[in-house]
Amino acid sequence: MRQREKNEAIYAYIWLVIGLIFVLYPFILMVVNSFKPGPEIMHNPTEMPSMISLKGYEGLFKNLDILLLFKNSFIVAGSVTFLNVFLGAMAAFALSKIKFPGRDLIFRIMLITMMIPGVLFFIPTYSMLYSWGWVNNFRAIIIPGAVGVYNIFLIRQFMMQIPDSMIEVAKVDGASDFQIFGKVILPMSRPVLATVAILTFMGSWNDLFGPLLYLRDKAKWTIQLGIHIFSKGVPGSRLEEIWAANVLVTLPVVIIYIFLQKEFIKAFTNVDLK
Repeated sequence: MRQREKNEAIYAYIWLVIGLIFVLYPFILMVVNSFKPGPEIMHNPTEMPSMISLKGYEGLFKNLDILLLFKNSFIVAGSVTFLNVFLGAMAAFALSKIKFPGRDLIFRIMLITMMIPGVLFFIPTYSMLYSWGWVNNFRAIIIPGAVGVYNIFLIRQFMMQIPDSMIEVAKVDGASDFQIFGKVILPMSRPVLATVAILTFMGSWNDLFGPLLYLRDKAKWTIQLGIHIFSKGVPGSRLEEIWAANVLVTLPVVIIYIFLQKEFIKAFTNVDLK
């Protein structure tokens, strides 16, 4: 039995290594190409650089206001993430731990809205925001994205696993619903809140359509919109800058995941990682 278990472990590690190679290869290729000159990227995209070139990164700071684009993206993505985590947690708490008439019906209606394609809301949403004067303002992206039904569903399903006995004990001690939410539910829901934060930040950070539709002023462009417009020049003329920009755009998401990965894994596996 031990030999069989060892063989199974070896096979598992082999497949994990193969999967790791497939996952890391595009990222490594992106980083390597960001340090190549343009002609070398075009003619030898999968080979190691013959010389280390920082022209791509230098070109970004010279030809594109990359720091302003990053600031705008952090404002938008950070605001959307915070609102989704906070408002989603409040809604999930009400739908999972507070009994009121029509609670289950409201939750079912919310789930039904997930079946409607989002593209159907583009025109009415734009018309509404335009009439309010929100076009060319961060509000046009932040407010419509402040609440996500899937996030509420995800948090609610996690909160349903929290024993009601803990809430009853808190009520006996005189705690209000807001105190229970802030001191009991939120600390215990940290894994799923971290998961929602990662997924929401990643979606908002990588969003191109929203900024392309609503942001007109160059000073309000996000990083995705800025790079998109920057890359629409002569084909192949800005390869170094584009590959360098891809690396810089990816770093915030990677860093956030590194810090929150333990909570992310616990939310889906219920494993307490130390």
